[in-house]
Amino acid sequence: MIKKDTANPNEEVIDLGLIISLLWKHVALILTCGIICAAALFLAARMFITPKYQANALLFVNNSTLNIGSLDLGTTNLTNASSYVNTYVEILKSRSNMELVIEQSGVPYSYEQLRQMVSATAVNTTGLFQVSVTSPNPEEARTLVNLIATILPDKVGEIINNTSIKVVDYAVTPHSRVSPSYIKYTGIGLLLGIILCSAVILLIAYFDDEIHNEDYLLTTYQHPVLASIPDLTSKSSGKYGYYYGGSAYGKSVRKGGVD
Repeated sequence: MIKKDTANPNEEVIDLGLIISLLWKHVALILTCGIICAAALFLAARMFITPKYQANALLFVNNSTLNIGSLDLGTTNLTNASSYVNTYVEILKSRSNMELVIEQSGVPYSYEQLRQMVSATAVNTTGLFQVSVTSPNPEEARTLVNLIATILPDKVGEIINNTSIKVVDYAVTPHSRVSPSYIKYTGIGLLLGIILCSAVILLIAYFDDEIHNEDYLLTTYQHPVLASIPDLTSKSSGKYGYYYGGSAYGKSVRKGGVD
């Protein structure tokens, strides 16, 4: 994996070919570890992560001029819907509005908890924007977002003059979860298992101080091999192998003993 640089014997270089060969030799083990980690993360996501559902309501904003205090924002300055939807989002998430939703719905959430569950986004550059509520209970998500869609128009009208909000579509009960993504967790587990197993294999090879064959001496130290002891007990088809790790011929040869 690491060999002497032929141009500068005092320096060592990484042999990418040897690394690839080493990993390919253990490809079955690497894939097995990846599959095991993928299955583990998939089961963890199924067993320990609560599924969440998102209900969405669609609203339309009609404003000729926005008057916020002494500041007038004409429609010519609002060509991008996101530039004024942020204003409605902050009004939507204000403490008074969230507490009114909690009071009318009877949900056991605090203001901060409900605020984290609510989001809103502009629909392209139109006057439409979508209000969403994410909850572990799909019926609860639908109830909350429809209640918000009912309350928000009056609240915005009280604060911003010449602006009206109308509900285009009320939310329906969601039947599919938005999180967690089991495919995502499985993919992460597979990738993590492959990386960890490959790292362990490379570390073991890096700290292995035994010389396994004469090719290692030739490529790593450029020392000529004068003689080798054949592995007479090898069952391979007529090929000679070389003992290491305590052979019948005595102690294994160590890299540190090579001069």
